[in-house]
Amino acid sequence: MSDETVRTADMRIPGDLTKEQFMDRLVRVDHAGEYGAVRIYSGQMAVMGRGQHKHTLKHMLEQEVVHKDYFEKAIADRQGRPTLLQPVWHVAGWALGAGTALLGERAAMACTVAVEEAIDEHYAEQAAQLGDDEAELKQTILKFRDEELEHRDIGYQNGAEQAPAYPLLYGAIKRGTKLAIWLSERI
Repeated sequence: MSDETVRTADMRIPGDLTKEQFMDRLVRVDHAGEYGAVRIYSGQMAVMGRGQHKHTLKHMLEQEVVHKDYFEKAIADRQGRPTLLQPVWHVAGWALGAGTALLGERAAMACTVAVEEAIDEHYAEQAAQLGDDEAELKQTILKFRDEELEHRDIGYQNGAEQAPAYPLLYGAIKRGTKLAIWLSERI
């Protein structure tokens, strides 16, 4: 291994995004994802916020708000812009959270598992692409990733896999989350 500093986009090949384009996409999609997570947990709180999972949902929601606020500031600091799909994620996130909660607590936890596993993969990929010049951002993404994995584990501990039609529900939500990531990077 070399003693040289690795910078973001050093391994860029013709046709790849420039560092500026990559970073613009990164903060936009991460803000969109955290915004969506806030909406999902808000929807779950609206349905289940007085039940046995009240404190758990509140804890996860509070962490997601911190994540969203961080990326909101990063967008402003980098003179970027949020995704144009934010109004869609506003409605879709809340509907996903409330809808799965209406299907039952285990379905809500299955939603959490599916979303957080997609985000885990996304954050791991991003962290691998960031160089030493973005060390603070990389460390923040890794910290947020750990918190997302905590949320996933909470979902498993609370019966996510016992949700009705778990494989279908999990698969649909995870694929939908990956599509939302792809769209939010680009729009």
